[in-house]
Amino acid sequence: MTTVFGGNCGFSIAPLSGKPEDATYLMRMLSRVEGMPLESLEAGVPWSWTSFADYLAEVERGVAVNAGFLVGHSALRRAVMGDRAIGYTASEDEITAMCDLLDASLQSGGLGFSTTLSATHSDAEGQPVPSRHSSDTELMALAAVVRKHEGTWLEMVSDTGTSFKLENVERMTQMSLAAERSLNWNVLSPNSRYREIYNNQLAASDYAAGRGAKVIALVAPQAIGLVLTFEAGMVIDAMNGWGPVMALPVPERIAKLSDPEIRKELSHSAHQASGPIGDLADWSSWTIVETEREENKALEGQTVGALASRLNKAPLDAMLDLAIEEDLKTRFMPNLSGADHESWQMRGAAWRDDRAIIGASDAGAHLNMIDTFAFSTQVLQQGVRERRLLELEEAVHRMTDLPARAFGLRDRGRLAEGYYADIVVFDPDTIACGPLHTRNDLPAGAGRLYCDAIGVHHVLVNGQLIVTEGHSTGALPGTVLRSGRDTRTVPIASPLASAA
Repeated sequence: MTTVFGGNCGFSIAPLSGKPEDATYLMRMLSRVEGMPLESLEAGVPWSWTSFADYLAEVERGVAVNAGFLVGHSALRRAVMGDRAIGYTASEDEITAMCDLLDASLQSGGLGFSTTLSATHSDAEGQPVPSRHSSDTELMALAAVVRKHEGTWLEMVSDTGTSFKLENVERMTQMSLAAERSLNWNVLSPNSRYREIYNNQLAASDYAAGRGAKVIALVAPQAIGLVLTFEAGMVIDAMNGWGPVMALPVPERIAKLSDPEIRKELSHSAHQASGPIGDLADWSSWTIVETEREENKALEGQTVGALASRLNKAPLDAMLDLAIEEDLKTRFMPNLSGADHESWQMRGAAWRDDRAIIGASDAGAHLNMIDTFAFSTQVLQQGVRERRLLELEEAVHRMTDLPARAFGLRDRGRLAEGYYADIVVFDPDTIACGPLHTRNDLPAGAGRLYCDAIGVHHVLVNGQLIVTEGHSTGALPGTVLRSGRDTRTVPIASPLASAA
């Protein structure tokens, strides 16, 4: 891809208050909830700004692709409320201050406002992230600020992995109306086992449209594979009863997870849930992806069930014993559903649905656990060539021109005279994802999941070659996209497919 949008899900690293403890809080929060290595955030991010304008100027010093950023609710709340951002309802004066800060951030080029209400989003202390403590009054006031700025939109995470509660559908609708902008929610993950959830979530767009608003789903490009560790704790802490244990410092967490009685309680609690989160409790089906110790390398690729059978242990005991032996760093992958033929058919239908946009890469976040960063390659390989869910031309249109029109990007998203030359040259007969593996190339030597892009020959951004035959040229021709200058307002009454 040649253009990216950051700051989604309520998480941006600007604005800052200027107090060192606020930057520290955001670093630790992002490390926990977004799977960003703390050592990389400390070593690789200067944290030298306070305003959103200063942050954009820092990014503009050198970027290979075009990049635009939403203003995250949790950063706004922390900058204005400090420690009160957790556990407190904002006062009228604090809401006004947040609105003023958002207004200044959008004036300097922020592309819109993002927030999260998801129960899966907790900070480094295991507390709900700041935005989850907001009132509807606060949300609507912030959404209304967006209306004042050209070329902006809203983004949020609502009920993750479940049917939307009517109150949250109404909340999304009212935010769209307050902003007079579309609201893009993350993430629709088609799964034949949970067709009712899928239909309920997509119906949020119909509910909003019937009231004059626009709600758009961001649909995942594949069955999402999660690589989890008991050290990071993300997703594991969403299981019933696991949150308090996973919020403990690692030594205390190991002590708790070593206790047979606590293991029984945790296993019982996890089995009480239904839906995708409840599926995690099928311990036997988890795969051992990567081990930390050399003597355990032979276990890679095996299921926890196979290991448990060989050791004559209960599956959860076998998994936790291995994890504890490796200081909780062992990487596991639960066997989540969604890779079956019916789920792929649902996914293809969602890609073509005007209530949804293909995306949800999470590139830059969940670096050690989610493989959706290769979403465009997955669509072209599996969706087009292997499963024939889309014709090539339609797939390219729905990943380039359609989102550019939906979010109001000026002169990007298609090959046309007068447009910027943002071009990916690929071979449709060979494009594919290479094997998933860990690369330790982040600041401070931290690792990330990675796979090579097969069949992608050249990438040009603004007419300059940045990648050729899998190798970076070192060129940094990207632009920091700013609202108004690089985007135009898309009226919420306009159809998604033809927004211009």
